[in-house]
Amino acid sequence: MLRPMRPLPGLPLPSAFTLVPYLYRPFPFLEAMAKRYPDVFTMRFPANPKPAVVFHHPDAAKEIFALGPDDAHAGQVNAVLGPILGKASLLLLDGKEHLRQRKLLMPPLHGERMSSYGARMIALTEASIAGWPARERFPVHERLQAITLDVILRVVFGIGEGELFHRLRERLVEILELATNPIFLVPLFQRDLGPLTRWNSLVRALHEADEMLYAEIRRRRTSGERGDDILSLLLDARDEAGEPMSDGELRDELMTLLVAGHETTATALSWGLRWILASKSLVARLVRELETEGALPDLAPERIARCALLDATARETLRLQPVVPMVGRLLQRPMRIGGHDLEAGTPALVSIYLIHRRPDLYPDPTRFDPDRFLRQRFAPHEWLPFGGGIRRCIGMAFALYEMKMILATILARAELRLPLFGKVHEVRRGVTIAPSRGMPLVMERRGSSRVHEQEDRS
Repeated sequence: MLRPMRPLPGLPLPSAFTLVPYLYRPFPFLEAMAKRYPDVFTMRFPANPKPAVVFHHPDAAKEIFALGPDDAHAGQVNAVLGPILGKASLLLLDGKEHLRQRKLLMPPLHGERMSSYGARMIALTEASIAGWPARERFPVHERLQAITLDVILRVVFGIGEGELFHRLRERLVEILELATNPIFLVPLFQRDLGPLTRWNSLVRALHEADEMLYAEIRRRRTSGERGDDILSLLLDARDEAGEPMSDGELRDELMTLLVAGHETTATALSWGLRWILASKSLVARLVRELETEGALPDLAPERIARCALLDATARETLRLQPVVPMVGRLLQRPMRIGGHDLEAGTPALVSIYLIHRRPDLYPDPTRFDPDRFLRQRFAPHEWLPFGGGIRRCIGMAFALYEMKMILATILARAELRLPLFGKVHEVRRGVTIAPSRGMPLVMERRGSSRVHEQEDRS
């Protein structure tokens, strides 16, 4: 059980002294805090009058994830993303508004529709691999970003090849790259100080992308044109009162799905390749599983989805390298969490990274071991890369499915290795924690025929 502690432990320092290391070296900072303060500690953030309480014991995470919509709000914690996502974003809403939007968004991201998305994910990955350079080092993160962005444009937005696709893609690439500056996670720096500043460029690119998105939404409403993309499904969605989503709500949810599903998935895939390629035996086992399940050579999505080791590998990647280090709630009333009495208005945060690194939960926690997910099922408060409770990421099933489709295609269609020299470390890109230098890899050749030769030589 958690040990009640009075008073709450934490460094008695101004927010700037903890914010800078948290922004630029988040994992070493969290590890240092956890070593000094087991289970819970406090830290201050700018513009917040109360110190945030960071829990890294799974029992406390379970309590926080069990809080109801009137007990704690997450929208206020995520408010820093408002200028990009919009006020109607699922991430910024609380209470009844949040529950309404969640119900509307849930159906397109789950169920049988996934297999129709899978074929496009595979095709986009194969097209990308065809352009990867052979026998030279290249940053795979950039290629994976391009794949996941094209998945968003085609599967989520439903925009096919043409002028709109290329114009919108160009603006979205600009937005996503500008938004990776960690300093913009501080509201103080979200200011337009002139045409030469990054924030000014971001606001301008957002305005241009909005014009295109609103025009496409109006065109689809007027023409009645629909496909099997997520935007088409959302246009026809109705709430319990029979009301559709407004144009503004649609725009904000599209931007939310973009930001939540593009950089995060590309980053998780980059980390996944880093750990998979470090083990020739794991590469061979994954390819053999694809063969056993009948997913090769044609890469059938429904067969890839059945691969248990591939699923475990995706989950272990997100355990060892969660792309977001913490999630949080703002308490709306006084309550007791983890043995501590907390006031209303207190930010209660859960450290995903630290819970995933607990040796009492994950033996030998720094080792990449997908088999731990074949041996054991972990509770939602023990494995939590997508958060938890009523605020768990609505795109969890979509993201895991996409990871499996893309990883399977890469393993089947390219023989890759890690460079002989140079190590990667964690760097912050906006809200995500990515591998440095774009995760450099070397492609020996396309095709998977030599995978078994590698196994024989090892």
